[in-house]
Amino acid sequence: MMENLGYYNGRYDRIEKMTVPMNDRACYFGDGIFEVTYTRNHIPYALDEHMDRLYASAEELGLRIALTKEEFSALLRELIGKVEAHEQIVYWQVSRGTEMRSHAPMSELTANIWVTIRPMKLRDTYTPMKVITLEDTRFLHCNMKTLNLIPTVLASQKAVAAGADEAVFHRGDRVTECAHSNLSILKDGVLWTAPADHWILAGVARGHLLHFCREFGIPVREEPFTVAEMMEADEIIVTASGTLCRPVGEIDGVKVGGRDPQRLNQLRDAVVRDFMEKTEK
Repeated sequence: MMENLGYYNGRYDRIEKMTVPMNDRACYFGDGIFEVTYTRNHIPYALDEHMDRLYASAEELGLRIALTKEEFSALLRELIGKVEAHEQIVYWQVSRGTEMRSHAPMSELTANIWVTIRPMKLRDTYTPMKVITLEDTRFLHCNMKTLNLIPTVLASQKAVAAGADEAVFHRGDRVTECAHSNLSILKDGVLWTAPADHWILAGVARGHLLHFCREFGIPVREEPFTVAEMMEADEIIVTASGTLCRPVGEIDGVKVGGRDPQRLNQLRDAVVRDFMEKTEK
């Protein structure tokens, strides 16, 4: 068993010992896509949903993955079993391939597969988050989970410098999503969430939240909402693979939410319970 694991195209070792070719197109252009999930008891959570999104992004970008979804999933499960920790973060990315630097690929390439696995627990789901708001200056392909994350990196740095947990993006008055999460609001018993268009990445955890809203009869509006509507919401909810379903208690130093704890707790408990049940041996 290993403390952590890095994998590249059939080779694997501890992450610190692994290297990748300089001509991998991920290095020059961020020309690739990625996914992340967490494990418990060596069982990856919602792996099928993450794989569906990976292959959808690959199709949009024209990436040729040599493995089928089933083969790729089996590979990840095999690698997860090689790492000692029972709670892990599993990251995998696919780049377009390897060749001498050229903006347009010079030949038909087969994608490179990277995987890293290391010990990590879910973040605290029950402590309200502090967030800041930032203008969304990203490109118009946010629906694809690509490696081009400089705006996200800069936003995350600003959040940390402000003593916050996350940054909420908005385009003008319209709230889109967070730097590495989705954001929804509860208002008057209705859950609002940004539509799954080209301005957001429709998260797997977001999908689980919507599923439980419908199960509990909570109406869902997949419609844009404004910064002002967010600030006045009864509850503000961040969803992500690492936090599942976590409320926001402060935005730009202003206390928010806390006015619909019953629905919030019903949804949050259901999402956490789903994770625990599906990662139980």
